[in-house]
Amino acid sequence: MSSYQLPIRKIQLGVVAVIAALALAACLPTRADEKPPLPKAFDARTYPAHETHENEKFSIAADPFDMPEKTLMFHVKYKEHDLLPVRVIFTNDSDQPVMLQGMKIQLVTVKYAKIDPATAEDVFRRIARNGKPPSMSHGPIPLPRRSKPRVSREDEAEVEHAMFNAIVVDPHSTTAGFFFFDVADVANPLAGATVYINGLRTGGNGPGSDKELFYFEIPMVKYLGYQPPLH
Repeated sequence: MSSYQLPIRKIQLGVVAVIAALALAACLPTRADEKPPLPKAFDARTYPAHETHENEKFSIAADPFDMPEKTLMFHVKYKEHDLLPVRVIFTNDSDQPVMLQGMKIQLVTVKYAKIDPATAEDVFRRIARNGKPPSMSHGPIPLPRRSKPRVSREDEAEVEHAMFNAIVVDPHSTTAGFFFFDVADVANPLAGATVYINGLRTGGNGPGSDKELFYFEIPMVKYLGYQPPLH
């Protein structure tokens, strides 16, 4: 073998090794704590159920994930645990940031029941089926004992990654995340329901800053009655 063929041979072996390593990595199982992918968020005005305040240049959309084809991205079967995931999309077309620290969001049913979003702990407890009364100790004085909900690392990572946690919507940007509503005692929770949101304020230091935005009411009939255009 000539001397100039040796470097070429080494390069070929290196390429083969890299390809083998990539193939092996593709076959390895996904880590339990790996964050699942979330669908891209588009302008809130492109969703069927949305409300836009033209004067404030701000839009909010509510996109329930209640149908089987939409929940394929989730590992947890939230519907089986009486939880309704609703993705809320915020689009800010103004020149001011909008602050979300004081935001309040509720799912208001047709019978005017107001359902606040579940906390991560609430979701974990529901997934773990840990809704039983606290166990009692065996000492002389029976004391209730609280236990942390037991969920898999995969489930925990999915909920924490999906749950909305933004505190600001930057100017000319869109952000989104999921809120989980406990609908255990509600039949057809979206029928006649409204997503109510208030407590948003403008940020920044210029004119019009630190001003509360008008409240948003997003009727779910827009989502339930939506028909995609025919092509």
